[in-house]
Amino acid sequence: MIRSMTAFSRREASYPWGELSVELRSVNHRYLDVSPRLPEELRAAEGDFRQRVAAVLSRGKVDLNMRFAPAQGSGDSLQIDRQLAERISHASREIDLLLYNPAPVNSLDVLRWPGVIQSVAVEPDELRQAALGLLDEALAELVAMREREGAKLAELIEQRCSAVLEVVAGVREILPEILEASRERLRARFEEAKLELDPQRLEQEMVIAAQKMDVAEELDRLEAHVGEIRAVLKKGGTVGRRLDFLMQELNREANTLGSKSADTRTSRASVDLKVFIEQMREQIQNIE
Repeated sequence: MIRSMTAFSRREASYPWGELSVELRSVNHRYLDVSPRLPEELRAAEGDFRQRVAAVLSRGKVDLNMRFAPAQGSGDSLQIDRQLAERISHASREIDLLLYNPAPVNSLDVLRWPGVIQSVAVEPDELRQAALGLLDEALAELVAMREREGAKLAELIEQRCSAVLEVVAGVREILPEILEASRERLRARFEEAKLELDPQRLEQEMVIAAQKMDVAEELDRLEAHVGEIRAVLKKGGTVGRRLDFLMQELNREANTLGSKSADTRTSRASVDLKVFIEQMREQIQNIE
């Protein structure tokens, strides 16, 4: 299965001790680059998060954003840090003495202060295991989206492969006509120069001209490369770099076809090939 490197997933879950959510965003990159942003409670487990991502992804820049919102209190009552609330109240009175027209501080203002309402305690290992489990779910969703996008990319590349083969077949069809036209041009030059038409000399010149224009080997290699691309797409897996290499080989053959061209039709075919190859290359840059 071919995978794209562009995808997004989000998962969230609620527990007695709080809520966890995770977002994964991935884009194309030469290697696997994981950028985790974790809450303070999970910072020590960053290595575990990186390992989980590396176990299922091979390439791409992955932004991992994990959020943790601890539950406030338990049951029907809120657990309040009375000492902190008192310190806030005393500090508020001292500040009021420095102001000309202080605004009153009510109880809700104090309750909003971080730490006044105590969170439900959670075991670090329990939090870590829950977070990793949620990450696994998000990774499965991310991989599924990558595979769906990869299937679309493979379809686009297959279409361009068919277009390349059509161009190759068209060039093969007109090659005899091009060689014959070259023979006639060479014969006309001999006649124009009023040279005696030595059949042996003419044949030698024809052989030399035919060798210079012979693109059969380039056409064979173009077909072989297209066959390899299709085989790689069928095999699937992490194939982005291999496909990119095959694009370089295709482009080399298309350039050679253009340099050997002795007819506007083969020149046009070379340009068409380069267009199709570039279109494939753009898609392949996003394949894992």
